[in-house]
Amino acid sequence: MEYKDIERSIIKKFRKEIWSKFVKAINDYELIKENDKIMVCISGGKDSFLLAKLMQEILRHGKLKFECFYVVMNPGYKKEVLKKIVDNSKLLNIPIEIFDTDIFEVANKLNPEHPCYMCARMRRGYLYSKAKELGCNKIALGHHFDDVIETTLLNMFYASEVKTMMPKLHSDNFEGMELIRPMYLIKEMDIISWTKYNKLEFINCACAFTNKGLELGKRNEIKELIKELRKKNKDIDYNIFKSMSNINLDAILAYHSDEKNYNFLDDYDK
Repeated sequence: MEYKDIERSIIKKFRKEIWSKFVKAINDYELIKENDKIMVCISGGKDSFLLAKLMQEILRHGKLKFECFYVVMNPGYKKEVLKKIVDNSKLLNIPIEIFDTDIFEVANKLNPEHPCYMCARMRRGYLYSKAKELGCNKIALGHHFDDVIETTLLNMFYASEVKTMMPKLHSDNFEGMELIRPMYLIKEMDIISWTKYNKLEFINCACAFTNKGLELGKRNEIKELIKELRKKNKDIDYNIFKSMSNINLDAILAYHSDEKNYNFLDDYDK
């Protein structure tokens, strides 16, 4: 299939499921502003490649003027994985820049039992550094709706914390830099449908630590739980998502923000 047909499918065939939700997230969360310079991060999977195409489309059809740089960070992929990424970038007409790192090797040495946490931190640091080098003020990641609700439950079940994945974040270590998630409202099943419709094949998981990763196992566990719950309540995923913007502070035991801690007993008898 020609890349123009693939682009057309985003605007036409998947307008409701993908394009409209992409535009809504950008507008609702003010993710893109005039004269932004955005580094679009491509891992090689379906999500990040769709993100790249969406960013190309809104550059063409949107009203805002901004720039995009399409970057692939190589954490230590095998040659065949990199070749697949390059081949897909050509097929989709995405002008990528690849930069090499030794993340897999270093993360495994520093924490061989649980390398995923170290790998994730190092990835973010390298991405921000590359964005700064390119003169960008934002990096865009391909996290989608399902990532958001899975993270919400992961934090509740395994971190004892009510916390979600935010649509955008200021960087703590790189002044003036933001992370944005333009696919925040797009469901994974619709991304899969788009991929199948266009007969596209992306790398599934090229992570060197998949067989070690407890974190990945937990996320899959949550994914399966939501899948089962959806059989009984078709709106379960939306309800989880909506709950994070519908918090009743009068009916929680405690909360914290920055250095402030609040307990319901603080003003219970007032």
